[in-house]
Amino acid sequence: MSSPSFNAGHTQVFQTGRLTLGFMTPFGHHGGAMADLHANTRLAALADDLGFAALWARDVPLMVPQGSDNTASALDDPFLWLAALAASTRRIAIGAAAIVLPLRHPLHVAKAALSLDRISGGRFILGMGSGDRPEEFASFGESLDARGEAFRSRWPLVRAALSPDADQRQALLDATGGYDLMPPPAARIPMVVVGSARQSLQWTAAHADAWASYHREEGRQQGRIHLWQQALDQKAGGERKPFIQSVQLDLLADPAAPAEPLELGLRTGRNELIAYLQRLHAMGVGHVLFNLAQRQGRAPDEVLREIGQEVLPRL
Repeated sequence: MSSPSFNAGHTQVFQTGRLTLGFMTPFGHHGGAMADLHANTRLAALADDLGFAALWARDVPLMVPQGSDNTASALDDPFLWLAALAASTRRIAIGAAAIVLPLRHPLHVAKAALSLDRISGGRFILGMGSGDRPEEFASFGESLDARGEAFRSRWPLVRAALSPDADQRQALLDATGGYDLMPPPAARIPMVVVGSARQSLQWTAAHADAWASYHREEGRQQGRIHLWQQALDQKAGGERKPFIQSVQLDLLADPAAPAEPLELGLRTGRNELIAYLQRLHAMGVGHVLFNLAQRQGRAPDEVLREIGQEVLPRL
């Protein structure tokens, strides 16, 4: 069976033999204040000009306090937010990491994904997860315990809608009584499982176009990647589907500053960052998604320029 023809977003982010870099948006956003849209569209355009591969956004339905500092994130709807970033950029991919599928109707998810892919010129990547906040499931009238089953059962309908292949799209037409959501996309919109989504790696290997996971100590992460590659051998016929890793990053101004661990990431100067990224690539990581956590007060545009001009050329 031939490999599917993916959209431009997939081509931009998943490049054979090369590690690509992207950023979670809003840039440097922590806490309850709403992000400045103008500042973020300007930074998105800068990331595009510097040659980064992707901009990502989270799906946070309710402002539920979380984390070690017990703050509540105030984030815009990811599809609307990413549409604004798409309008401010030309080449960089835009991705959701991750839409909480058990809390959304799959036809709504598919409609939004198709719209955003069209608006962006084929640059959209749809990442989805199962969610983990009990308060959200209670508010939306969904079962927390059944979220894995809900994720698994809703995935095929989204997959059918996001494919240009007539045979695959038949499942959508069957579900809607023969009605389409929109004209089929010109190329397949990639779908990424983010986190475990309460599925086995074998299921993810068989159904997803990539898998995204969080930062771990390097030895443990290498073990996870090995399990992913084993699952691909078993369920995807050996197809090399990408592995994405998120990294909380506090980039220090001193290039020679040593690396030290942060929760889900690291604080470091750029020399150690380059070495770390090169090790990740050797393990099999295809894309790194930075979440900037600038504890020293460095401006995001300064950090973007340093990574774009001093780190990207070394990868």
